[in-house]
Amino acid sequence: MLEQVSKITAEAGRIALDRSGGAFRRWEKVPGHPVCDIDLEVDSFLRERLSALEPEAGWLSEETLDASDRIERRRVWVVDPIDGTRDYLRGRPGWCVSVALVEDRVPVLGVLDAPARGEHWTAERDQGAWRNSRRLAVSERTRFAGSRVPADALPRADRDLIAVAKPNSIALRIAMVAAGEADLVATLRWGFEWDIAAAALIASEAGATVAGVLGQPLAFNTALGEAFGVLVSTPGIHAEAAERLRERALAVV
Repeated sequence: MLEQVSKITAEAGRIALDRSGGAFRRWEKVPGHPVCDIDLEVDSFLRERLSALEPEAGWLSEETLDASDRIERRRVWVVDPIDGTRDYLRGRPGWCVSVALVEDRVPVLGVLDAPARGEHWTAERDQGAWRNSRRLAVSERTRFAGSRVPADALPRADRDLIAVAKPNSIALRIAMVAAGEADLVATLRWGFEWDIAAAALIASEAGATVAGVLGQPLAFNTALGEAFGVLVSTPGIHAEAAERLRERALAVV
């Protein structure tokens, strides 16, 4: 099934890329959360094709009204048709199509297609993770100071870390850890499962430690479809990263 999901996701990526230079409508669902009609077009395409592939699976997507019966199903598609919409709207490459198949609350298939970057990421549970034709492995870093973090700028308390280029897509930032191009990605806010489901599997299969920012295990296909914070890192720095972030996370949750 991974090969079929990979092809469908790549086709969705081509649809989005082909439309990126043309005219389309854009608006804000709520202040600070942009969307465009390409999001909806890609969402509709994915739902049709993925539902045909696995008709019994539920559906959870950023751009579809949530169906309450999904939590009663063993399998569910968790989809973000364009993760990183801000970069898409600005004509920047830091966006991707994100598709995961979740089974019993755990991602078992994950695909990211980032056509503007020439990147296609895939993972299957217990089978490893790949970008294009290269198998992925996290960095072997064990020293926290000097760890690479995708960020525009770092807080004063984290000046011992190194900021590297940050795509708008959180899924791509997590995938950077899987590829050994970053050592740490963390969020200190409530977020949605569709942002991270595929990327979390890709990172985990590449050897990363993936957890909630307070150390809680991540679960998917939950009633709200949300989780508080995520911490993805190379294993050798995870404990120190969690310790540094804990007080900040507790102040937010």
